[in-house]
Amino acid sequence: MLSLKLKSLFGLTALAAMTALPLPAHAARCSGASHYGVGDGYHGQTTANGERFNTYALTAAHRSLPFGTRLRVTHGSRSVVVRINDRGPFVGGRDLDLSYAAFKALAPPSRGHIDVCYSRA
Repeated sequence: MLSLKLKSLFGLTALAAMTALPLPAHAARCSGASHYGVGDGYHGQTTANGERFNTYALTAAHRSLPFGTRLRVTHGSRSVVVRINDRGPFVGGRDLDLSYAAFKALAPPSRGHIDVCYSRA
């Protein structure tokens, strides 16, 4: 009987491991992040959601999150809440392109890119 229960349990465990389940909304993801909007011509341009990009607003680009999603982005002991309003980045290893203001709240912009963790705010 115990053997049958263990086989059943291991079978379910294997099945669960093969099935991709979505992470809870509060689960953090970590990746690289860069910034854009100062000196690159994007300030004032139209974003993917149709609004004008303001590099001094707390916004970010993500490849697939719905527009308007708010994220808490953390780097070390600093964090900032941003709103997704654009698509990108299109560089491997990075999930977020932060506005200049959002990046500056986390690290000196001269760094160019940093490692961050983010979750829904």
